Amino acid sequence: MSRTVRTVLGDLAPADLGVTDSHDHLFIRSPLLSGQELDDPAAAESVLRAFAAAGGRSFVQWTPRGMGRGADALATLSRTTGVHIVAATGAHQAVHYARGAVAPDDLAPDDLAERFVADITTGLPGAAEGVRAGLIKVADDAGRTTPHTRRTMAAAAEAHHATGAPIAVHLEPAGDPHEVLSRLSGRHGVRPDRIILGHLTRFPDRAVYRSLAAEGIHLALDSPSRAGHPADLQAFDVIADLVEAGHAGRLLLGADTTTRTARQAGGPVRLLTDLAPRLAHAFGPELTELLLTTNPAAAFAADWRTP
Repeated sequence: MSRTVRTVLGDLAPADLGVTDSHDHLFIRSPLLSGQELDDPAAAESVLRAFAAAGGRSFVQWTPRGMGRGADALATLSRTTGVHIVAATGAHQAVHYARGAVAPDDLAPDDLAERFVADITTGLPGAAEGVRAGLIKVADDAGRTTPHTRRTMAAAAEAHHATGAPIAVHLEPAGDPHEVLSRLSGRHGVRPDRIILGHLTRFPDRAVYRSLAAEGIHLALDSPSRAGHPADLQAFDVIADLVEAGHAGRLLLGADTTTRTARQAGGPVRLLTDLAPRLAHAFGPELTELLLTTNPAAAFAADWRTP
């Protein structure tokens, strides 16, 4: 069976994914982003049209369950703009959910896993028939791992084994990405090449992301949108260091636009009009082809299974 990328309009050959924003948001809401929610389909359409005009072909949204992922609008947006969209299931940190939301701390891993699997195999609640998730999103903690995170990661691993979906992880600067790898891969048996770690620019120690890349994990270089955009100096230096260390084949690029303010700065478009040209100038156009097209095709493709 050939591996495919699961988009909201159906499964796609990896070679057809094209230039990809590997970590971003068209829709997202959280108590931590009050007044900055991304919840307007018309604004999302404008983002996708500008992204397409700049050469973008695919857009991977990491917004998980319970955070306003715009499930009812994603298929129409993809058809209207011609941009492939990969949607996420999964759950973020507990702080992002109001009382009684989708992933409270007392929800058993089996219940969460069933919801994740249903999003991937049956469809997203509120969306048109057949609009399915192609990614599982979870998050690390800033500090000691909470029971909520242990449950969501266990559920993500179970859903991965049931469906084949890759797992994307939001990292915190005070967290431990090696513990994330140990938990998902060592404890729950997820192959490192099925794991995508986001926000590596949050870690100043180059040894951290070099060692993670050496394990075979995919690294999404996606400067946090509240602090800047992915073309900032830190992101460029992190990418350059990993390329020079021989880890270019593990890198993905994304804008991670999580607020209205960040969206005004250009987000996905600047990924293609600022960061990509600078990387091409420094390392040659082959590198941007690798980071924006070849690597995403490998990271998001799966041998999909139905439990």
